[in-house]
Amino acid sequence: MILLALLLATQAPPPQAPYVAFPEPGLDDPAAYAGYTTRVYRDSRFNAVQIYIDAKTGRVVHVWANALDESIGFTVREAAVGFGATEATVGATGGQGGRRWLRYALKVPGGRSTRIGQFLLGSMRLERDFGYAGRVRDSLDAPPFVVPEMRQLARRLGAPYTARLTPALSVTRTASRWTIRATQPSLDGKNRLWLTLSGDARRSRVRLAHRVVTIRPLGSQPVELRVEIATDGPALHPLTREAIFNPAFLRFADSAKSPRIEREIRGFELLSSREKLMAGLPNYATYFGRDMLMTALLMAPIWSDTMDEHVIAAALAKLNPAGEVSHEEALGGQAIRENAARYLQHPDPAILRNLQAVRENYFMVDDDFQFPVVAARYLANPAVPDSRKRQFLTRWRAPLVKNLSYVLSQAMPYAREPVATNLVGFHRDDDGWWHPGSWRDSRVGYAGGRFAFDVNVVWVPAALRGIVAIDSTLRFLGLAGVPEAENAALAAATWSRTSRHFEVALAPAEALGRVRAKLASLPVAERVHWEQAVIGAGFPTDTLRFLAVSLDSAGVPIPVMSTDPAMWLLLENLGAEREAQILRPFRLPYPVGLFVDGLGPLTANDAYASPAVWQMFEHDLYHSPRVVWGRDVNTLLVSLARRASSTPILDAVVNAVEKSGFRHAELWSYEIAGGALRPIRYGTGSDVQLWSLTDLAVQYLLNARRPTQ
Repeated sequence: MILLALLLATQAPPPQAPYVAFPEPGLDDPAAYAGYTTRVYRDSRFNAVQIYIDAKTGRVVHVWANALDESIGFTVREAAVGFGATEATVGATGGQGGRRWLRYALKVPGGRSTRIGQFLLGSMRLERDFGYAGRVRDSLDAPPFVVPEMRQLARRLGAPYTARLTPALSVTRTASRWTIRATQPSLDGKNRLWLTLSGDARRSRVRLAHRVVTIRPLGSQPVELRVEIATDGPALHPLTREAIFNPAFLRFADSAKSPRIEREIRGFELLSSREKLMAGLPNYATYFGRDMLMTALLMAPIWSDTMDEHVIAAALAKLNPAGEVSHEEALGGQAIRENAARYLQHPDPAILRNLQAVRENYFMVDDDFQFPVVAARYLANPAVPDSRKRQFLTRWRAPLVKNLSYVLSQAMPYAREPVATNLVGFHRDDDGWWHPGSWRDSRVGYAGGRFAFDVNVVWVPAALRGIVAIDSTLRFLGLAGVPEAENAALAAATWSRTSRHFEVALAPAEALGRVRAKLASLPVAERVHWEQAVIGAGFPTDTLRFLAVSLDSAGVPIPVMSTDPAMWLLLENLGAEREAQILRPFRLPYPVGLFVDGLGPLTANDAYASPAVWQMFEHDLYHSPRVVWGRDVNTLLVSLARRASSTPILDAVVNAVEKSGFRHAELWSYEIAGGALRPIRYGTGSDVQLWSLTDLAVQYLLNARRPTQ
């Protein structure tokens, strides 16, 4: 028996500390997270598994960032749930295509009963929609959350589809332990998720009724729950840091011995696979074309020359027949959901044969023009041998040219007649709104505008220059060039002047009047705080000039100041005078400009726009004057770090963001209490996010600027 025990002990999987965790002592302010905690592990195939606990709602969610983007969630009521002392373990059964599992512990207080319900097993998109719908506020015994298209398809098809809509729950008891099991197959029956909760029967009792679990402690001591989650979904093939980063950066990272840099490197590993780069955890554990392409541009100083090939190939493999880049892929349960909607409209048996067929979203505009910029930079990289470029292009030339031809076709109307209404515009939604088809993709991110500054001033001109460069490289390598590439050169010259359509100039008195009107609309505490900020900083006595975030459908600027010109600085050398003008809003303190000490540059300032625009942003804060985006910060800092004359504004932004405590975050916000501004976590922000992790490039470039000892 002793030998058997020793054998079993040697075969037991070793405990794992979290690969990444938030908040982390010494790196994060726990108070700013307001009870939110998260840990990310790696499963037996090194795919990311995130567990987060939202103390405000009691929601516990597990995100499996595998090839199906899966999640398992439940809600805890009447008790504050937290992570237990037991470290997680991971393993697999049934070989490479079998079941992978993760086990860990949760802890609930003793002395009172705890109820658990709202079990939701499926895709992370389903969990997101559950949260967006506010269903976490429902009673635990409310009807299960099932999206309409899945319910309608199951009802049409009958058994066994109807039985797969919600998880099956069961309870077993022994003298020593009780166990609750939840299991659910995908609607097509091809995959399955498992959740197991168990406890010590000598310290607690359990009851399952109406899909609600009640745990009654037998004393006042905390109760530990053992949790096991499992999936048979396919795994991705992660990349190591040696494959992601170039040797110079790895030497810098090793010498820095920085816990934050190490955490960010680990975060990038969690999001990187041979198949794609994922946008972020927990909300976007799947391919996002724009996020991947913009990350490629920002990470260029520090990652390996093969990473561009991964990015370019991933985007080209997902082009639609017209040559448009996919914005987002729908996998697993989300693919089933979208294919169910297709089948309900057009009952084609072929859809049912592959309900998990990946669905692509082509509704965004900016990613189509970002792609040629990334491809051109890869082909211009002297570190990549011509033979490897030729081999890569031989495989991918046809879809590459398809995208370039599409970009050129979209740019030609303005090239032929350069008026504002011929710029590249957003698509119109059914309700008449212009769909925000660029990175500010909240409902009101572009203040209701049709023509975005970033699309038309930054991306289209850069894409046209990229087409010219790609055509030249193709011909140099002995391959056929880009059809009509000569038109791209002519179009690029015309498009280089598009910024004139977005220019806003306000006399001092008019600018001051608009700021005062905006402040008068704010709650008292905020109004007083920002009025004091204006008094302390003083108001500019000269004309205020900035570039509008967008134009309306008539081509008239909507005077919202934004951080988008930072990307222009990243891609172009505009000359000292023009760059100083572009950077001025970043220097001016809010509410006159964008800068907030101790927080960072706000992503927008709507003070100069109409009250209707103020109300838009008040109802949707995601890209409003209430947030700072890590994407904006890193784009600005990478741009500034390459300019010798940018030290004052560079230092100011670095210091402000450091003080915020959220330099690592996707985005963050603030609250004003007692006359003071306090940075806070933005509730739906990703914990590990591609744009945020480009801070690694910032740190590398800032280190290179420091004088050597």
